[in-house]
Amino acid sequence: MNWEEIISTKVQEVSPSGIRKFFDLVSGVDDVISLGVGEPDFVTPWHIRESAFYSLEQGATMYTSNYGLLELRKEIVNYLAQEHNLSYNPKEEVLVTVGVSEALDLALRTLLSKGDELLLPEPSYVSYEPAARLAEGDVVRVQTSREDEFKLTADNLKEAITPRSKLLVLCYPNNPTGATMDYDDLLEIAEVVKEHDLIVLADEIYSDLTYDGEHTSFASLPGMKERTIVFNGFSKAYAMTGWRIGYAVAPKPVIKSMMKIHQYTMLCAPIMGQKAALEALKNGNQEKKKMIKAYNQRRRVIVKGLNDIGLDCFKPHGSFYVFPSIQSTGLSSEEFSERLLQEEGVVVIPGNVFGESGEGFIRCSYAASLDNIYEALNRIDNFVKQI
Repeated sequence: MNWEEIISTKVQEVSPSGIRKFFDLVSGVDDVISLGVGEPDFVTPWHIRESAFYSLEQGATMYTSNYGLLELRKEIVNYLAQEHNLSYNPKEEVLVTVGVSEALDLALRTLLSKGDELLLPEPSYVSYEPAARLAEGDVVRVQTSREDEFKLTADNLKEAITPRSKLLVLCYPNNPTGATMDYDDLLEIAEVVKEHDLIVLADEIYSDLTYDGEHTSFASLPGMKERTIVFNGFSKAYAMTGWRIGYAVAPKPVIKSMMKIHQYTMLCAPIMGQKAALEALKNGNQEKKKMIKAYNQRRRVIVKGLNDIGLDCFKPHGSFYVFPSIQSTGLSSEEFSERLLQEEGVVVIPGNVFGESGEGFIRCSYAASLDNIYEALNRIDNFVKQI
């Protein structure tokens, strides 16, 4: 059987995730400390887990509406109104999905036709480009730089736009860099978006993890709601990664079209997860704030530690990642990360996994305990001294 002739060429052309590929190297290495996984080290708060248990006891094991539980959609709308000054119709402009990843995939398949371009600021999360290519779109990478704290600038965006440009991804706070963009930064981008008639995919999964200043939702800017799809979820701020509950909000025609694909592929997100998400929105603020406070403390520790070692690291204002430069070591991102794992047992992610402009950097997650962060910093310091 010649599987190369059978398997879709689209799928064959997509490379495996650089993050997951790198984790394969961990196998067989003892005493490993991981700063690689973008996952909270906290367990989902008890009252959220308990709500799922209770829903099962009450027999909540059936399908929900394709759009998701209406009660949950109403709470999502309330949250967006209170926290981000956004107004949506819970019945027609909200879709509950199996994580933000599914929501993004649905949006790309809904909006991209063959040959349409997705503008992708990089360094960027690894899923955007392959998902766009599987939707038969083309990807144009837009460079950001350390000098601009990895913010997207209007000038860089303008230079990348072509007559085929249709969509723009904005992920702020950013994975992998931790960069944020304030109101004035985004206002400049909004002018370019309007001028070139772009649609924005605003991935705001880390919006609650903003430590300095306030998060500005792109859809809240003047004239941007009608041309923005906002994505968010519960994985990061509520430590609910495994529950796989996300959502998208957008104008009715977009949500209705995304739902068409969703109803044929997923039908609906699991009802137990939706019940847990509902509890998180209703009563999870206190626990969320405790976790955010802990991340903020870890952020300060890891940034100072990396800079003390000699790895230049700007202080990120959001998410739970830092993106230090390792250029002073003379090693490539891959070499640094592989040797650090093999010689000191510390997992970080090579920056080039997130695009060419990530070369010379590594991503470190501070969603790890303070003890592990301190120990990882000691090992990184020892490694750098031996180079």
